[in-house]
Amino acid sequence: MKTTFLDLSIGQIGYVVKDVDSIIRDYYEKFGIGDWKIYTYGAPLLKFMNYHGKPIQYKARIALSYFGKTRIELIQNIEGQTIYTDFIEKHGYGVQHLGIYVQDIKKTLKEAEDAGFSVVMGGGGFGLDDDGHFAYLDTESVYGITYELIQRPLRRHEPEAVYPE
Repeated sequence: MKTTFLDLSIGQIGYVVKDVDSIIRDYYEKFGIGDWKIYTYGAPLLKFMNYHGKPIQYKARIALSYFGKTRIELIQNIEGQTIYTDFIEKHGYGVQHLGIYVQDIKKTLKEAEDAGFSVVMGGGGFGLDDDGHFAYLDTESVYGITYELIQRPLRRHEPEAVYPE
């Protein structure tokens, strides 16, 4: 079974970083990149979280901005064993995933699973209407990168912080 999610463009590049705050300051000072919108992913923002098919609890500080038209996500794992800690243990810090925006994540996940991909980690409910869903697929060992499927929420919560203020 073939899946078509790679026919969609890469909308996001995700980096695992040691310290979100220092990285966003550096990107702003050296490249003028901002506004960075900062969130803590985990409860209560995420309504569900799973890792290798089992419910988990974790916290990650993330910052979102753009390099041109490409969304950039900086991720600092705060607590819990996650796909991010797996990446750090294996590679150190750096580019961890390429994100693909999809309209219907349930349909796209079914296509991906039918093609032989499983979900390593996922979560959702981060929109104001408890919508929004992301799923990291087990693609790193074959393709050298993890693909993340993202269904954006219709409305987002206000960020905890914005840099620069």
